[in-house]
Amino acid sequence: MFLDTLITRNPGLVDTAAALHRDGAIPPDTYVMDLDAVEENAALLAAEAQRLGVGLWFVVKQLGRNPELIRAIARHIPRSAAIDLAEARTLRAAGARPGNVGHLVQIPRRALPEALSHRPETVTVFDPANARAVSDAARELGFVQDVLIRIEGADGSVYPGQEGGVPLSRLDVFAEAAEALEGIRIGGVTAFPCVLCDPSTGRPAATPNFALALKARELLESRGHHGLRLSAPSATSMASLPLLAELGATHGEPGHALTGTTPLHAVDPAQPEKPAYVYVSEVAHFLDDGRPAVYGGGFYARSHIRSALLPRTGARLGVRDSPAENIDYYRLLDAPAEGADVRVGDTALFAFRTQIFVTRSTVAVVSGAASGSPRLHGLYDAQGRAL
Repeated sequence: MFLDTLITRNPGLVDTAAALHRDGAIPPDTYVMDLDAVEENAALLAAEAQRLGVGLWFVVKQLGRNPELIRAIARHIPRSAAIDLAEARTLRAAGARPGNVGHLVQIPRRALPEALSHRPETVTVFDPANARAVSDAARELGFVQDVLIRIEGADGSVYPGQEGGVPLSRLDVFAEAAEALEGIRIGGVTAFPCVLCDPSTGRPAATPNFALALKARELLESRGHHGLRLSAPSATSMASLPLLAELGATHGEPGHALTGTTPLHAVDPAQPEKPAYVYVSEVAHFLDDGRPAVYGGGFYARSHIRSALLPRTGARLGVRDSPAENIDYYRLLDAPAEGADVRVGDTALFAFRTQIFVTRSTVAVVSGAASGSPRLHGLYDAQGRAL
């Protein structure tokens, strides 16, 4: 999906990843992350958001929750949005300040005292029971916690496994109940996804959920709530920040923009953010019909992967589709042309959309790739633990 853009915009990372694998410094099933590019992207996003008056909470599930990358991002975007408790812990340990917790996954009630003790700006709540639990935990800790009300998404707009939220038609009833809770204050609204990239052009556009969030904020303002936040996550990037500002969002939540891997980057190499990772595998064996099999472990089901680069010869081979319900022990490539030089052990490089935290991959953090003086900082697992 991003291989052409990566080769065009960050050839040093391609060379660095190939050399690390060739020399045995990294195993197959490794994402090589360009620390410099990630920090440059964070700086770009922070400056543009400040210019437009939009706040940012950064997300790192797609990065493998890596502490070195978190520290680099937090130098420019200090606050984060943690999708769940495990991510909140990793972000805090690496020095990021908590912006929003419960971003996609509600904080379990027994874990709320821990999560709230770190004093996040906001906690997202999906229903009255969760709002009461947050209120009770905050009261025990002796303060009032701001909450974002998650608005139920429009029909057909919510990904399976991400259902939940307060229907707009029930927001008045929910707000009345929340206003009676002493440990919370209604601090704003959110929905997901609020922005998506057009499948053909890659251009970001508001979803119906954005309009629902705006209506929800208006309703809450009519009830006397002021200074409300509106976080509009998904596809937050240099290209979409002006849209967020124009429509009235107070916050975006950049994730893939930090690695230059939104859908827009796949079709437009001129986007300001620089591609910042490459996936490394190697040829494991050949099928009888000549198709090479490469080691798997990091082939995310929604990656839209198309081709692989074999840097020893410069060959490009297509990547065969693989059903999402199957474990990716291997991934098949198209058979090379007759007489082509492809060997077991050859490095294979890929660039596609991923969520590293759901893989079993290794993450290698490098710097100096663009300058020709690469340095391998270390190897980590997909949850950010050093190996």
